[in-house]
Amino acid sequence: MSGDVTIRIAGEHDRAAIARIAELDSARPPVGPLLVAVLDEELAAAISLADGAVVADPFRPTAAVVELLVARERQLRGGGVRTGAFATRSLRRLRALAPGF
Repeated sequence: MSGDVTIRIAGEHDRAAIARIAELDSARPPVGPLLVAVLDEELAAAISLADGAVVADPFRPTAAVVELLVARERQLRGGGVRTGAFATRSLRRLRALAPGF
């Protein structure tokens, strides 16, 4: 993986890019609140915080980016560094920030 990577909550403005990546990945767009990975200023992958479904651009080297998304998703679900009430509150905040996903 080269370049800058940003992991953030998906917004409404990301819908078209997520749909495009899902189509390239021969998958359905993930549902629920999403985290996305932006690689070199272009959306490269997304993961659902609802069910862990992942889509990634198959024409870019995204394996390491997907690993980062999965690790962050696990942290938010309580399987990482922070657990318990903090993880529950974090997921509630994410769902409130991204109600359309």
